[in-house]
Amino acid sequence: MATLDFTKFYNVIDGKLVGTAKTRRAVNPSTEEELWEVPVSTQEDIDKAVAAAKKAQEAWAEVSWEDRRKAIHNFAAALEKQSGEFAKLLTTEQGKPLMFAQGEIAEAVRWLRTLSSYPEPQETVEESPERKVSIRYTPLGVAVGIVPWNFPVQLASGKIAAALVTGNAFILKPSPFTPYCDLKMAELAQAFFPPGIFQALSGDDNLGPWLTAHPGIDKVSFTGSTATGKRVMESCAKTLKRVTLELGGNDPAIVCADADPAVVGPKVATMALFNSGQICIAVKRVYVHESIYPAVLAAMVEFVKSVRVGDGHSEGVFMGPVNNKLQFDRVKNLLDDIEKTQLKIATGSTKTQADGSKGLFITPTIIDNPPEDSRIVVEEPFGPVFPVLKWTDEADVIKRANDTDMGLGASVWSQNMETAHRIAKKLKAGNVWINAHAEPQPEAPFGGHKHSGVGYEWGEGGLKAYCNAQSVYVKTSP
Repeated sequence: MATLDFTKFYNVIDGKLVGTAKTRRAVNPSTEEELWEVPVSTQEDIDKAVAAAKKAQEAWAEVSWEDRRKAIHNFAAALEKQSGEFAKLLTTEQGKPLMFAQGEIAEAVRWLRTLSSYPEPQETVEESPERKVSIRYTPLGVAVGIVPWNFPVQLASGKIAAALVTGNAFILKPSPFTPYCDLKMAELAQAFFPPGIFQALSGDDNLGPWLTAHPGIDKVSFTGSTATGKRVMESCAKTLKRVTLELGGNDPAIVCADADPAVVGPKVATMALFNSGQICIAVKRVYVHESIYPAVLAAMVEFVKSVRVGDGHSEGVFMGPVNNKLQFDRVKNLLDDIEKTQLKIATGSTKTQADGSKGLFITPTIIDNPPEDSRIVVEEPFGPVFPVLKWTDEADVIKRANDTDMGLGASVWSQNMETAHRIAKKLKAGNVWINAHAEPQPEAPFGGHKHSGVGYEWGEGGLKAYCNAQSVYVKTSP
């Protein structure tokens, strides 16, 4: 296996590292300094990649499930071996603290191994001396994974493993804000897969629409914002591509009267601020029973004040910058609205940076019991700002928690399991946790209700989403 050069970045097309006439540079969000050049793909690059994928995929589909699994496991082992270099690169391009970047690489390896370890899906629905009816699952063909900037390695891995083990060819499209690790993953993978099976294309804002419109692509798996997801689905519909959308969330956490404030306060705040709040399943709204509201809020404030914010490469940092200027400005606009509407700030600030300072840093901020129709409650901040609200009536808080177009994640915090399960059953979200939050795993389906997505990934069902189902009817005699 060749040693990777983490200072030069290329497209991967048909097993080769390919440059482009035009390049661009992403930005280190901690310093706002430009990073290395990356390709800006053209329509011709896409055509070449799709042609290579279609040519290679038929042979790959004939490779046994077990051998495809072995190839993915070998790739995962190679990624694990170079996890230190990948983690440093991830912190540089994404901004998250190094310990969390190391955790993301480890989770990416786990996702690759777990999702490729399922047995080949086959089902028999009827079997008698005269007749057998079975279901087999065949690859769709060429799949594209469009990956966001918040967890570019882990979220790519889930798509890579599912697409490749089921016999598809795969084209990875990284976010323009975080292209580096994903391009290196594709480069690393060339030692383990035939040319054309795992490719990667870097580009600007044109690349995604070109891919979703391309007639040679059979499946698009997109993770990102709800607004962009709707455009992806509209584009895919024109060629009847299969599509999986994992979109935004406005996750409620409901804290019951019997919860321990000293325990729950820091845990819920952690899951609101982890990755600078840039997680689709981060806690976005905290509903606390009025009887323990002051104690829980105080525990949260104490924890948030202890959070160290800074460059992800610095020792002891818990929270890095917001990843990019576009998202920084969105959060800043939300903070301006909080100041304008004179909402009560429990801790933090509506100010972002001192004049002339570098880095896309935002002070972690808690808003104390704002109105239910305020923007901080209604919108997904995707930044380190969150509201804490009071509740008294169980039916009312369930209604408030569900009063959103989104339905990705939710959690209930209680020492009474009967109470917790009763509330959890009524929450309209694809992922519900009790006494935890934002703890997905590769064995479980991951997707959203309402405007938080279409279909789901991971688990056995996530693999089947990369397949056509074929029912086979057999009679023993004509």
